[in-house]
Amino acid sequence: MGQPLLLSRIVVTWVEVIAVGFAGAALGGMASGPPQLIVYLATVLASVGALLYNVDRLIQQRMAERR
Repeated sequence: MGQPLLLSRIVVTWVEVIAVGFAGAALGGMASGPPQLIVYLATVLASVGALLYNVDRLIQQRMAERR
């Protein structure tokens, strides 16, 4: 059961990171100067947050299977 769970979590993570990237690119394209830097940093933070959230969910599910 571990492999399908891992594959689905990878797909979900990939979709979330791509969506955040496109949203950040769209918002960053509309801004210029310091606001553009803030949008860039927020996009990076959101991407890392999505990645860490999904890794945490995967670890929690694996730990629950072991109990």
